[in-house]
Amino acid sequence: MRQKLLFLPILFLCFTAAFAQSPLSVEYIMRDPAWMGTFPSSARWSEDSQQIYFEYNRDKDPSDSLYKIAISNLQVLSKVHWPEEKALRNTSRNFNQDKTLRLIKEDNQLLLEDVKTGKTQVILDWFDNFSNPTFLANEKKVAFNFSNNIYVVDIETKVVQKVTNISTSSEPSKKSSSDSKSENMGFVKEENLALLQIIAQREKKAEESKAYRESIAEKEEEKFTYYTSGKNPSSLQLSPDGRFATFAYYKTESNKGTKVPDYVAASGYTEDLNARPKVGTKPTTSEIGIYDLQRDTVYFISTIDLTGIKDLPDYIKDYPDKTWEEKDREVALAGPFFSPDGKNAILQVKSYDNKDRWITSVDMQTGALKVLDRQRDEAWIGGPGIGWTFSPGTFGWLSDNRHIYFQSEETGYSHLYLLDITSGEKKALTSGKYEVFDPFISKDKKHWYLTTSEVDPGERHFYKMPLMGGKMEKLTSMTGNNEVSLSPDEKKLAILFSFSNQPTELFLQDNKEGAKAVQLTVGQSEEFKSYNWRAPEIIRFEAEDGAKVPARLYAPDPAKKNGAAVIFVHGAGYLQNAHKWWSSYFREYMFHNLLTDLGYTVLDIDYRASAGYGRDWRTGIYRHMGGKDLSDQVDGAKYLVDSQGVDADRIGIYGGSYGGFITLMALFNQPDVFKSGAALRSVTDWAHYNHGYTANILNTPEEDPIAYRRSSPIYFAEGLKGNLLMAHGMVDVNVHFQDVVRLSQRLIELEKDNWEMAIYPVEDHGFVEPSSWTDEYKRILKLFNSTLLD
Repeated sequence: MRQKLLFLPILFLCFTAAFAQSPLSVEYIMRDPAWMGTFPSSARWSEDSQQIYFEYNRDKDPSDSLYKIAISNLQVLSKVHWPEEKALRNTSRNFNQDKTLRLIKEDNQLLLEDVKTGKTQVILDWFDNFSNPTFLANEKKVAFNFSNNIYVVDIETKVVQKVTNISTSSEPSKKSSSDSKSENMGFVKEENLALLQIIAQREKKAEESKAYRESIAEKEEEKFTYYTSGKNPSSLQLSPDGRFATFAYYKTESNKGTKVPDYVAASGYTEDLNARPKVGTKPTTSEIGIYDLQRDTVYFISTIDLTGIKDLPDYIKDYPDKTWEEKDREVALAGPFFSPDGKNAILQVKSYDNKDRWITSVDMQTGALKVLDRQRDEAWIGGPGIGWTFSPGTFGWLSDNRHIYFQSEETGYSHLYLLDITSGEKKALTSGKYEVFDPFISKDKKHWYLTTSEVDPGERHFYKMPLMGGKMEKLTSMTGNNEVSLSPDEKKLAILFSFSNQPTELFLQDNKEGAKAVQLTVGQSEEFKSYNWRAPEIIRFEAEDGAKVPARLYAPDPAKKNGAAVIFVHGAGYLQNAHKWWSSYFREYMFHNLLTDLGYTVLDIDYRASAGYGRDWRTGIYRHMGGKDLSDQVDGAKYLVDSQGVDADRIGIYGGSYGGFITLMALFNQPDVFKSGAALRSVTDWAHYNHGYTANILNTPEEDPIAYRRSSPIYFAEGLKGNLLMAHGMVDVNVHFQDVVRLSQRLIELEKDNWEMAIYPVEDHGFVEPSSWTDEYKRILKLFNSTLLD
């Protein structure tokens, strides 16, 4: 009997070594995230720099609320009551150049505030809602928009002047000379007026009134009026010198949308949700008009003389039998942006194929453009601070009315530049193998504040730099992500900081190099803190082309190691996850801790196309999704086998959205590397995805079918050998459920029997319900346990 009792602990040890345990479970980590605690977001300052506002949920409300901490008492955190929050939300503000005066719009009134004294005066009490109050260059007048026109109010006299005369109606036809002649009254009317004196007097008075009205109308017609014939002008603005007004017309094409059936709508009927069109849609077009207030004329900016406007893309060489028409490419215009004195203007132009960005000056008297800087990318223009179609990103003027600033990937990394519009000289203010984020100019206009990844691609720090360039002062020191909000008086930093195993907390720091940050919030629940969450190691392995690929490595306790591995593929394509801050994939992060507890080795790769590593990394998938981004996963698997003791026959892969797409490509094209995979909400055919994202990378299916054919998993389904789980929300309006339905039919026709599909009737692209998360990840864990541990 004693021998049997001694044998039981030995048997237990053997059992636990073979089947490692974890204090975590899928049900435990996939609960409502509120169990983890509450973490601050969206930090900003009060105007007097005495309070920090942020979103938080200390009291376990249904959603986050606005909270504040006073600098004078950092121990007290209080919820902002609705009247104060409403006042913060409903007040729009605009400063003069040196920020000594501020415009405050409250309902239909415009107030002028002296920032130093806090005293305000009403300079406009309008009868209806108006918009866009802006100081003119002399700061004695303020322009504002009302009813498709610009008005100017004199701050001292309060006199309002309408400076544009725009009508959305059609231009009236000219009257003929016969219209002014008296009509032939006829015998009956003439006799009646002769007999009835009162009637004759009334008729005479009516004719006199009509003649007066017509004389007024003739005088009004002598004033210049610009008729838009039904078009609605947008982005109406007045140049700071008051000489020109500009406006934009946007024309949205009628593209065919898609329908997503909702089978569990509250009505009990199947209802269709309106969703996006597919790639290849016609773009929204724009044109910018210039209204010359001195010459009473309107004309439009012309782009026909832009350098390279007719350039064809390099990929046409793959289609030698196709005739390519040389023509002006369609472009999107952002601006114009006026110098502070209003004497000069710049414009950003981007081609709709997104292979060119031009920064130009604008001759406001003719609408002609002069190219100041052209960035050409045979893949696509992008990167931090570059902006999108109608948004220029980092773009503007210095106060000297001579230099403009912008960001460019000219060197392969997005950096900050100055350009002298008079000499054309361009100067890089930052340089190196790192990226710049969200630069802005200090209140005294002597410095830049900016965030960069100079220390490490996996860290973000806040810097101060002289306006014309020079040594950068590193103001933050905590390793991880430092998301900084600078106080209006520029004396303090409110920092939303996180590390890879520490969710976001709010810190306060003096605006000085080497200053210590003080933690203001402690949001983790005791339950969350009770587990020793791992800080994954950031490693770099070598890819087949020699590139060093960054990844997060979760290595198990050697005593628990089971020889199996799971590779996680993040979504979005252009997104970074192998970094040193708290991941937006926090559920997956917790799942990876669970897997590691069970003995798995987990690798989370920033594959080609991920953000944070410059232009070449960003565009590494151009015209071939499932090329280098997939080979990086294969090389990651090789790294695990060669250096982490993983069994080459026991490697799984999973991910959602773009990660789901890569998982499918991995199982279809590299079946001998990956034994099993879970493809979540995955794109299966890029011709069915949206235009804005897909056309950048693959052009369009009509123009570049080769790129789509080699990038879409549905064409490679015959290669499936391993075990596949597909999971998809049925009301996904981003990657439509139709994607996996079509792929399922393809697998059926190919007589594949080693796959299954889980559907989630109430879920969109990003799951919401804890029950859905739990079900999905229980299936993923079961897949890996049953296929990789046998």
